[in-house]
Amino acid sequence: MGKNKKNIADINNYRNSNYFVETVERVRRYIPSLDELVIFAGACQSNYEALLHAGANFASSPGRVMIHALDPVFICQKIAYTDINTIVQVKDVLEATITGAQGIGGVQTRGKYREGMPKGKY
Repeated sequence: MGKNKKNIADINNYRNSNYFVETVERVRRYIPSLDELVIFAGACQSNYEALLHAGANFASSPGRVMIHALDPVFICQKIAYTDINTIVQVKDVLEATITGAQGIGGVQTRGKYREGMPKGKY
């Protein structure tokens, strides 16, 4: 959020959030399912509520704080390596981040990992 900006709900008070929101909305027109495509949107001090409302599974930053660069990586890794039949709980994924609930938030999301059997001989 820019300096001297008072209204945290106004998307125009954020440098790039309106671009993130527009992108998420466009993608969700084609792939509306939160489980089919997982979207992590935002950056430091983004309009968190607008990003989730647009259709992001996870976004930054509920506390309008600077997030650690690896926080989105930790969340995406957790989703990628969680079995497809398991729902990733938000509180579980936030425990693996550096900035925690002030920096990242989101909604329950289905894991993406699929295992194939049997393994090939070669």
